[in-house]
Amino acid sequence: MALTRLKLENFTAFESLDMELSPGINVLVGANGTGKTHIMKVCYAICDISKTRLTVGGKLTRVFLPSSGELRGLVKRGKGDNVILGSSAGIYVDREEDRSISFDLNSHGESMCLPPELKSSPIKSVYIPVKEMLANAPGFRSLYARREIHFEEIYSDILDHAYLPPLRSPENKHLLDKLRESIGGEVIIKEEEFFVHTEHGLLEFTLLAEGFRKLGLLWLLIRNGSLQKGSVLFWDEPETNLNPKLLGTVIEVLMELQRSGVQIFLATHNYVVLEEIHLRQKEEDDVAFHTLYRDEETGEIACNTTNHYLGIHPNAIAEAYDSIYDRMIERNLGGIGR
Repeated sequence: MALTRLKLENFTAFESLDMELSPGINVLVGANGTGKTHIMKVCYAICDISKTRLTVGGKLTRVFLPSSGELRGLVKRGKGDNVILGSSAGIYVDREEDRSISFDLNSHGESMCLPPELKSSPIKSVYIPVKEMLANAPGFRSLYARREIHFEEIYSDILDHAYLPPLRSPENKHLLDKLRESIGGEVIIKEEEFFVHTEHGLLEFTLLAEGFRKLGLLWLLIRNGSLQKGSVLFWDEPETNLNPKLLGTVIEVLMELQRSGVQIFLATHNYVVLEEIHLRQKEEDDVAFHTLYRDEETGEIACNTTNHYLGIHPNAIAEAYDSIYDRMIERNLGGIGR
């Protein structure tokens, strides 16, 4: 089961957006403020509703945290801060219109359409936020469940996934071996605290480099079956606090996961992430690069989609690196002929 199309109308930063999605890897690129994270959050929220049966308003307010918990905060503002009454989103599953999940937000409340097929077969989804949570895990879920604390629910959700017990026979064991080698051991859990079991003993996550914690989380999600065929992974800026040398390992694992049937969404600002995907992509891999940008004429956010790395346009990441390279050449050659 894969998400194949996303349509947004007057939702957060978007006046109108219609995206064709890849069943494999979807890479979201664009300048800050162009809605990459919002796209992943709304897709994740709707996927999660198919499983938890929460109201659309309940999940959206927990994931986006609009001011005072009001849904009207998710409706796109018009010029002069006038609120447009009416906001909607729709996600198509397996390219079938009768299997679309949709909701509407308006001045009278909310409504949602969930096809019967998805009630019996909900979409398994995982959202990895930018902030790493495993080092801060002990006690967080109970605190979040009992108190009104200003954390998006994606942080509590990812801990729920991380604490799941391992499968007896997990898929993609070779990926577990690869990640174990990079981390230097296996991840174990003791009384809600995470450790890496190394050849020198247990090392608590609070003393472990954050980049290794991210690899440890990925190892846990594969081992406990959160990332299996038919599931969807959303990962916001996987490059954060990760040494570029380890990005190759991360992208290799993600490419293998999509080959095994996991749909993946990545939001990135990193040149190495794009290049690693480009260099590791095989002919049979299904990868789509979605460039989000503000249209010069309308000022609204638009999207270009391409299946080829060289077709990314506009490519703010490559433009920044080209600028650095040009300035380096200019500085190094500036004294010639003087």
